[in-house]
Amino acid sequence: MLFKFTATAALLASSAVAHSIFPRASSNYTRICGTPEPTEQQMAASQAMLATERERRAKGEFRALRSISVNLYFHVVASGNSVDDGYLTQQMVDDQLDVMNADYGPHGITFNLVSTDWTVNSNWAADGDELGMKRALRKGTYSDLNVYLLGNLGGGLLGYCYFPDNVSQGSTDFYLDGCTVLAASVPGGSAAPYNLGGTVVHEVGHWMNLYHTFQGGCRDPGDSIDDTPAQASASSGCPIGRDSCPSAGVDPIHNYMDYSDDACYEEFTPDQEDRMYSAWSTYRS
Repeated sequence: MLFKFTATAALLASSAVAHSIFPRASSNYTRICGTPEPTEQQMAASQAMLATERERRAKGEFRALRSISVNLYFHVVASGNSVDDGYLTQQMVDDQLDVMNADYGPHGITFNLVSTDWTVNSNWAADGDELGMKRALRKGTYSDLNVYLLGNLGGGLLGYCYFPDNVSQGSTDFYLDGCTVLAASVPGGSAAPYNLGGTVVHEVGHWMNLYHTFQGGCRDPGDSIDDTPAQASASSGCPIGRDSCPSAGVDPIHNYMDYSDDACYEEFTPDQEDRMYSAWSTYRS
């Protein structure tokens, strides 16, 4: 059974239900996540974490009081000085932060905004020089989250992020670390039905070492999480009752790591929470 936590999606439950009954209005956006597939080494590390998590859960020792506090840096990168160019207001950035803390807070994870900066650079805003941009803008340590809000990712992408790994300070992988997200996906943006802040929540899940719920389709080990039912492919909209694999459980369409509309998002599961803490302890603490 999935254990549900509701935040922004709970406030929009009626919208989620509507998506299950009526076809959604046409949109210029589709949820496409550009996060690279996990490497064999990363998959093996996740399987090792899973084995340890199972042992600790069996002993009843995993879910003690715990917390993670993450320093957060937002970088707004626009092609011009208007919201349409990706030049978000501070209020829009603050609203995104509120969504993150509402959705991760039930799991003891909080994000503390250290600073927001704004850059007008049409090449960077179109993700034309990822490494150059991040070398110039990145702040903090490997424990700190940098989120780059770009005016136009191109290729239909809503965002991408990088899984944690054993990374040396100052290396290329250190600078690439963090999440790049379409600015229009923040609350109040124009990327409906993906403009309630769910894309940042989804991408930060990757930063915390969570895979897509449809990772590997119906085959084991899937997403290497025990309490997310197997899922053959990504969801679209909010398809209540979808059941794409023969194994037990309907598809976890309300999970932040699926591709559902923002209004459909509701939950991380207890085992996903465990994975975030395992990865934090292994790579970022």
